[in-house]
Amino acid sequence: MNQKPQTDPIIEEIHEVRREISERFDGNVHAIAADANTRMAASGCPVWKPTENHQTAKAVQAK
Repeated sequence: MNQKPQTDPIIEEIHEVRREISERFDGNVHAIAADANTRMAASGCPVWKPTENHQTAKAVQAK
């Protein structure tokens, strides 16, 4: 009763894109992040950036 687990096509597509990106940058996480930041800046879309007054920052400081 060894059944192959069902795979979700959307999840499979996400994994394939991740593999393609990783191969494009030879697995270099810093290069992947730099490329993502460059594309994000070029998109002109607003990006949320936390401030020091953000609740999460206060919670981290309290620990």
